[in-house]
Amino acid sequence: MNISLILNDNKVNIDFNPLRPLLEMLREGFALRSLKEGCGRGECGTCTVLLDGKPVTACMVASGQVEGRSVMTLEGLEGNESFRRIQRAFMETGAVQCGFCTPGFLIAAYALLRDNPSPGREDIRRAVSGNLCRCTGYTKIIDAVERAGEILR
Repeated sequence: MNISLILNDNKVNIDFNPLRPLLEMLREGFALRSLKEGCGRGECGTCTVLLDGKPVTACMVASGQVEGRSVMTLEGLEGNESFRRIQRAFMETGAVQCGFCTPGFLIAAYALLRDNPSPGREDIRRAVSGNLCRCTGYTKIIDAVERAGEILR
């Protein structure tokens, strides 16, 4: 099936099985490697993307569901100054260790701070709750998002 979508602010078309996960379409069809498959069940957050501006796990979205919609990946945010500041806050606070979960946390943090530039720690916990990290615990990640909010204000 031919699927048309806005991917990282560019209109694209791809011939892809509409029943296969969006994660596979993005990795195999567009060579976007920031997304990783962790659990394949929407529980770990490593494949988080923005679908029409909202964070979703790409392993749980069928490719056909993105027809005519907007998908933003980490690669699409790389030129965004706010996003670069969020990345810097993650590095400065030591919230990045092995890096496997980092893309999902960065996407969740970006979406939160875009909508709420002054989140409280509980807001941050809720926003990143769909992402799992086995290295840092969550304190440094929450600190990083809080720091990023301070930098962006």
